[in-house]
This record gives sequence, structure tokens and C-alpha cells, in this order.
Amino acid sequence: MATEATNGQSLPLKKLSRNSDPSLGRGSGDQLRATSIIIDNGTQEDAHRYDTLPPIRANTKKRRMTHRKLLPIQVFMITVNATLGTGLYWRGGQILELGGFLAVIISFLLLGILAWAVTQCITELLCIWPVPGALAVFVREFVDFELGIAAGIAYWFTYSVSFAALIANSAAEVHYWTSNVDTGLDAGVLYLLIPIILIVINSFGIRSYGWFETVTGFVKILFLTIIIVALIVFAAKGPQDNKDHHTWEDPTMFDHTAAQNWPQALFICLSTATFAYVGVEIPAAAALEARPTKVQQNSTGRAENGNQANNIGETVRFSSKWISVFACIAYTLSGILVSLSVDPTDCQLPRIGWLDYPRCPNQIDSKSPFVLVAESRGNNQIAGAFNAFLVFTALSCANTNLYVASRTLFGLTNQIDGGPDEPWYLNILAWLGRTNSYRVPIRAMTVSALAFIWVPFLQLYRPSGPSQQSQIGEGTQQDGAVVGINTFINILSEMGSVGVLIVWACECLAFIRYYHCIHKHHGELMERRIPRVRRFSDEDDNDYPYISNGQPVTAYLGLAACLLILLVLNGASLWKGFYVEPFLSSYLLVAIFIGLWTVLKIWRRGKWSLVDLSSPDRAIGIIRDLHEFSFAGFEYESEADTRNGSPSWTKALFHRKGQV
Repeated sequence: MATEATNGQSLPLKKLSRNSDPSLGRGSGDQLRATSIIIDNGTQEDAHRYDTLPPIRANTKKRRMTHRKLLPIQVFMITVNATLGTGLYWRGGQILELGGFLAVIISFLLLGILAWAVTQCITELLCIWPVPGALAVFVREFVDFELGIAAGIAYWFTYSVSFAALIANSAAEVHYWTSNVDTGLDAGVLYLLIPIILIVINSFGIRSYGWFETVTGFVKILFLTIIIVALIVFAAKGPQDNKDHHTWEDPTMFDHTAAQNWPQALFICLSTATFAYVGVEIPAAAALEARPTKVQQNSTGRAENGNQANNIGETVRFSSKWISVFACIAYTLSGILVSLSVDPTDCQLPRIGWLDYPRCPNQIDSKSPFVLVAESRGNNQIAGAFNAFLVFTALSCANTNLYVASRTLFGLTNQIDGGPDEPWYLNILAWLGRTNSYRVPIRAMTVSALAFIWVPFLQLYRPSGPSQQSQIGEGTQQDGAVVGINTFINILSEMGSVGVLIVWACECLAFIRYYHCIHKHHGELMERRIPRVRRFSDEDDNDYPYISNGQPVTAYLGLAACLLILLVLNGASLWKGFYVEPFLSSYLLVAIFIGLWTVLKIWRRGKWSLVDLSSPDRAIGIIRDLHEFSFAGFEYESEADTRNGSPSWTKALFHRKGQV
């Protein structure tokens, strides 16, 4: 095994992570320290001194760890369930109405390429370090400490609020059959009973939960296959009436109410299509519980930690690498088939909610384009079956979003021990970072479920009866309240895609800095035989787990595209006129994210600069801390319970620099 120099001796990396300080100059707290390294078989004191960040240490106590039981197929199906959600069945119709047939193809293809670029960056880092809270860890280690914490919080917010939004969306789908049923159905069953059922499902042990996700994932793929086959049959039949049906002879027709020209409509479509690819990064969240594909044992019969961490990367690599390609094919193919059978001017297609369409009465409810195709080319029974598919899709996606939110919150808090001498807020976070007897983060899961579960209940508000409509002022106020509630829910739903774009941009930046770091210090990494980061080595025994395609150009393009959508294309809907809803949907979370990052900087009195990767010793210290974090989760529980606690990033976060 590769070795590292410590106190004039050469120790295996596995032993070093247990018995010695692996930070190589990155001590806890804010002290300065010198390093001692092996150069040319002699000990030489390095005079380079630098500020240090607290090292990442894995809290391996029994109630701070999860079981690693997820198989590769389970990780893939969890990702499928999260990615193939309502974006597949609703966003395609909205894009068709906004920009026409050609916009559907271009939007899904370009966003699929962006999703592929981002997952390439995440996959390479994840194969090296399958750590808990990986997306936040990569950012805070290679970009900025506080930025990583802000990214983790934004990621948790995205999936927690999406859980509530999908519950509301499923209720809208159920109204296809129950439009005249009393609101008690919504309150008692859809908004209360279903979330409770999903919470119970997420309370299962990870082995049972993984198989549940596998079954629902197969069912979802089966449903999608049936719908695609039906769409092909319907397209071959042709329309029953060609009088008002727009064909591919005008592929760039667009919504003149929403945009001034087709390029502007296309930009709005690109922003809209982003929501459909939310979830392609989920293997990074599932890595916390992924099972090694193989276990190699040493002469004593015990598994090598490094080999197990390496095989965790093998477990998540396929899902992380190919889910964006799978989603791109599914979205693009479905969009093409829908465009062959649906009139883009159909008033029942999903439309931009803040605009008034004189040709379309407001009382007409929007429907998924798949349901519209079934109604126009098939019959009501087929349309009902398609709608049932949509309800199942929304609920299964909500279930997976709750899983991701809970594991993200657990990854942010499981390093905190708390105690009577700690501040109250640290004890609250420590409480969230504990698991139950089945090693399920039940507390983080419950908080993630309840954080926004009140949002769907807002839809129960109804104006008073017709008797008050004669009171113009009061009636107008009531109508305005309904509009305000719908606007608020829509803003929260749209903020989910904005949060994921922020995290995507941060991951691309983290990979760029990692790439240039190991490229710059390639010689030192080779000389000291640092395992799993010798990307540019051509040796036969190189253990680098995965080399992503086209780097670093892929990462730069991914970062540029994310920033372009975040700052420019998300505002395209405002170019024809200013509206509060799209403005808040597009930029409120960006402002909150920047504000949160600023507050964390001020609270910690942190430096307004990126993590210093210029020193080879400092870079190697970061790498070795991440190695330790990856390997520590494989220690036996009996050993884990006897280990002493160690400084965590959260303590460093809440203890300002200069405090004793």
C-alpha cells in the first residue's frame, strides 16, 4: 500500500488514519504549525507556515453512522425516481406552448448536455471520496469553507421544499377525477395521510428502503415505456381533425403573450427545462449508504478500508455517470412524440401563470400533454390511466426527495457531538445528526418533511360564497388572496431548480480547483505516492478510480452554462415586462444564498479568499483528510464506539476566530 512519511517513519495510509495526525499541517483550531516531511531519505523541516482550517474528521460513533447497504441497482433507481418526476410530464407541455416544437428538442438536449457536464465533475470526485454530504464537502475543501456550508443548506432546502411541492402537484393530478369532491379529501388524504405514509416508508432500514425504491423505479420505467409506445401509436394514427392543428411546418411558433420573439421564447424554455434535470446529482447523496461492490481482505481476514472506499465509488459511478444521458433521451424522445400530436396553441397546455391569455378562459384547468394526447387520439380510459401514471410519478419522486433532503441534513449535522458546555444551537444540530437503532437519520428526515409540509394546506383556502361577491372590494381582496397563495407556492416550487443550479455551479468550480491543484502538485503527489489522486500518472499501478471526459473544458463549460442560466436566462421572462413572480422565482434564492454566505463569513471572521491550494503540503493535507473521512466509515462499530470525538467543521463554524 502507498505510504506517507510521519515523524521520520513510513506508515501505511490505513494505519495513519487511525494512529496519527493525518492533516499534515492542517491542525484543528486556528493555530499555525510547521510540517516535517521525508525528502531524499532525510528529515527536513519545512519553514513554510500557513493558516489552517479545521480538518474533516468522520464521527464514527454508532448513532452517527448509517448502514452501507445500497446496491448499484438501488442507487440507480433512487436517482431515476428523483429525476423522472413531474418535469417529464409537465415541463414538456409548457415548453411546447412557449416555444413550439423546435424549442422542445433544443431545450431538453442542451440541458441534458449541461447535466452530463456537471455529473462528469461530480462522478470523478465521488469515485475518489464517497463521503457523507459529498456535495458540500467538495466545495468547502477546494473552494471556500463557508461557501460549502451555504451550498449544503441550499441543497437541503431544494429537496425539502420540492417534497412539499410534489405533494401539492399530486393533488392537482388527483383533481382530474375529483374536481367536484369536497376539500376534505385534499386536507385529510392528499395533504396529511400521504406525507405520513411517505415518512413511514423513509423510516425503513436502508436495505428495505433500497428495494422499495428499486420496485418503484422499475414501475416508473415500465410506465414511461408504455406511454412512449402509446404516443408512437397515436402519432401514427394522425389527428382526427387537421383544421386547427399546427404541424412541424412552423417549428418556431411561439407564445406572443410571453415573448417578443422566438429567441426570447427559447431562452425562457431553457430556463424551464432546468427543472426536469433536477436529481441527476443524487448519487452523491446516496453515497452515504452505498455498499462496496467487493471486499478485499488482508492477511488477518479484515477488510482494507481503502479498498472498501474505492469500491463505494464503483457502486455509485454507473448511476452518476449515465443518469443524465438516460434522462436526456427520455425527455427528448417524449417531447418529440408529444409535439407530433398536440397543438401548441391548445389552451389546456400548462401556461405561464402570471400572464393573462384573452383567448383562453381562466377557468380551464391545465393538463399534462400526455393526457391531452390520450384524450384527443385515444379515449377517456387511456387518459385516466396516463393520469394515474402521473400521480404515481409525483408521489414516488416526493418520496425520494424526502430521502435526499434527510441525508443532506444528516450529512451537515452528524459530526456534532453537542454537550452541556456547548451552545444551544450546537446541541440542536447534534440532535439532528443522530440515527435510530436501524441507523436511519429519523430526526433529520422528520424535520425535512415537516419544514414545508404546511405549504400544500394553503391551497385549501377558498373565497367566501357568492353572497359576498356583491361586495366588490371584499370580493377583490379575496380573489387577490387566492392569487397570492398560488403565487407563493409557485415561487417556492421554481426556487427548487434555482437551488440545484447554484449547487451545480459550485461543484463545477470545486472540480476546476481540484483539477488544477493536482496538476500543479503532480510531482509531489507522485513522489510521496499519495493514493487515488495521481490523475496524470501513466504507471501501471495507478489507482486513480475514474477519469471524466474532456476535463477541464467540460467543467468550465458547465460552470459558464450554470451561471448563464442563473443570471441571464432565468430573467428572460422579464424582458417583455416586469412581473413579481418570475423575478422572485429566479433571483430570491440567489440573493438568500449570497446573504447566507456573507453572514457565515462575518460570523466566523473568515477570509474573503478561496482555499489556499498553492502549497503542496496544504494540498496533500486536504487530500489526506478526505481519505480519512472516506475510510473511517468502515471501521467496526465496537472500535467506533471507543474512539474519542474530534473537532468538526460545525464547531469551527460557530466558534469565531479569536475565541478561546
